Amino acid sequence: MPDALYKSFKTLLKILPMLLGVIGIVGIFKVFITPDLLASLFTKNPFYDTFIGLFAGAIAVGQAIISYIVGGELLSSGVSMYGVTAFILAWVTLGIVQLPLEASVLGIRFTILRNILAFVFTFLITIATVWTLELLG
Repeated sequence: MPDALYKSFKTLLKILPMLLGVIGIVGIFKVFITPDLLASLFTKNPFYDTFIGLFAGAIAVGQAIISYIVGGELLSSGVSMYGVTAFILAWVTLGIVQLPLEASVLGIRFTILRNILAFVFTFLITIATVWTLELLG
């Protein structure tokens, strides 16, 4: 057990500088990327809004509970359900900001594959979710 604890601590010290950098960048994004700024990027085109939501969510990065609040603000600002759904899904599944940290811990191949698959499935799930909501609504 002490050997595992030592190895874990050593790994933590190794990734700590990058982890602090990611936390700093996320903090900067949260200050400069506001719901008003995000709302100005969207149109009413479903596919365009989905892609904008995907990229904005991947860059913004955050916790799921906060994304619902931001999503509500975006909906009240007139952003389409496609854009908001893609934004929320990308916010919690994609993460451009933490790519270097993820690659250093889990490997570059895994990180790239996971993010490509997350991007594709986020797009597909966004379309399926909005179509289902429209069908039920």
